Amino acid sequence: MSDPMRSRAALRTAVVREVLQDALERRVEATGRQALDVLDTGGGSGNFAVPLARLGHRVTVVDPSPNALFALERRAAEAGVADRVQGVQGDAHGLFDVAERGGYDAVLCHGVLEYVDDPAEGVRNAVAALRPDGVLSLLAAGLGGAVLARALAGHFTEAKQALDDPNGRWGTGDPMPRRFTAGQLTALVEGAGLRVGAVHGVRVFADLVPGVLVDTEPGALDALLKLEAAAAELAAFHAVATQLHVLGETRGTDGA
Repeated sequence: MSDPMRSRAALRTAVVREVLQDALERRVEATGRQALDVLDTGGGSGNFAVPLARLGHRVTVVDPSPNALFALERRAAEAGVADRVQGVQGDAHGLFDVAERGGYDAVLCHGVLEYVDDPAEGVRNAVAALRPDGVLSLLAAGLGGAVLARALAGHFTEAKQALDDPNGRWGTGDPMPRRFTAGQLTALVEGAGLRVGAVHGVRVFADLVPGVLVDTEPGALDALLKLEAAAAELAAFHAVATQLHVLGETRGTDGA
């Protein structure tokens, strides 16, 4: 029987990990440097930072939570990559109080734009942290996935409210401050001076499938992962994804 926690983690991150790893491999080939400098804004306990450090990259994690940074330090030590992971307390608004402007080959901005006061400023700061040939990995909550989830749960009024609300919220009890469409995210990336290298829908089906099926049915996790990967690149499914991933590239960066 598969580990339910591993199943959930794989479904949440598989598509983004693959896209990001491919982008970094292209940067390694283009620069001739095996170790890249990566900035992970809002990186928390290191779900992406530690695996990237295992690949040999140097990762700086900026996060406002001391508890998350403590967990990051412990996780990096357990993985044997403490020398390649640095955690600093800060946020997207004051990013350059703790991070170097123009000093990174890649910047991760995952689960940040939903919470900042000005998403456009958050993206501009992330882009300003990039080197001239850098890449931006942007991951944010998708509007369509939330609307679909509320509707399938029978909460039709809340689903309609999310559609009508400028921030994509279904009501005062909604724990997510803001959601985005693919068009809104790509506009933010392009508005900050990057070109969009790729857009992917994340968790298109995963949040709609009963967990017991994924956790107990032989082969279900692998089959669902393959389905998610196949649907992620199709624009038709971006509108119903729980999360949206945009890969932004500087004008001098070779595309995929």
